[in-house]
Amino acid sequence: MVLIGENINIMSKRVKEAIDKKDPEPIKRLAIAQAESGMDMLDINLGPARKDGPLVMEWIVKTVQEVVELPLSLDTTNIEAMEAGLRVHRGKALINSISARPERMNALMPLAKKYNAGFIGLTIGVEGIPRDANERGLLAAQILAEASLYGIPEEDIWLDPIVLPVNSQQLQVQGCTEFAMMLKDIAPNAKSTCGLSNVSSGVPTQLRGILNRTYLVMLKRYGIYSAIVDAFDEELRAIARERRPEIERLIYRAIDNEGIDYFSLSKEEVHYVKTVHVLMGKTLYSDSWLDI
Repeated sequence: MVLIGENINIMSKRVKEAIDKKDPEPIKRLAIAQAESGMDMLDINLGPARKDGPLVMEWIVKTVQEVVELPLSLDTTNIEAMEAGLRVHRGKALINSISARPERMNALMPLAKKYNAGFIGLTIGVEGIPRDANERGLLAAQILAEASLYGIPEEDIWLDPIVLPVNSQQLQVQGCTEFAMMLKDIAPNAKSTCGLSNVSSGVPTQLRGILNRTYLVMLKRYGIYSAIVDAFDEELRAIARERRPEIERLIYRAIDNEGIDYFSLSKEEVHYVKTVHVLMGKTLYSDSWLDI
């Protein structure tokens, strides 16, 4: 599984301070630490980048690529900033992201073609968030069709089903896993990815890890190619790199509704099974689901 480190994000206080001061050292340290943790790619999330967006994106791309050789995923809603980053990026970049909205496709697909970049196709359209896997499939088809008009190969398209927070959109969680299963039929040569940490957004901090890790295993089972993740979650990295096969097998058993004797499990294993039940909608989400 391809892991994309999410930790260079404008929402982080230390990242924002470094950008505001144009201090490269915190950015470099963060990039190096993510590379050393085993990330395959790094995401650079500048959000709207309204103030000096192109200059900031150019500066941060150059700063990161001074110290790591990993390709970068560039995330901003500022079109000019996106192009500035693509222009100076060494190697093949990834545009994060192009939704199925005409204005985004018209603005960004020409850049993907011009700079030979891959792009994340976000399955969100003019009507907003898709309601289920079928709507995600229709939006993915729209993105693929538009990309073909620009001669962008399917291999350069990474489709994202939009992971939503389980604490407010519990019924939507299964739409992403179902979409992952559908994707090979829709676009056999395309890749897939997701913002994994979105599933635990808004959840108490101490509970976020177990949700992210469990959901990663569920998506892996259904064939997801990559995920944008917290590079510093050691247990998540171990699961992604096949170093916790016993946890994966247990989660698969829970998904398949096998009878599981809780008394034979460790506390950690019980937590994983209970989290599967929440993510599958068998247990109503509450902040105390592990204690029920």
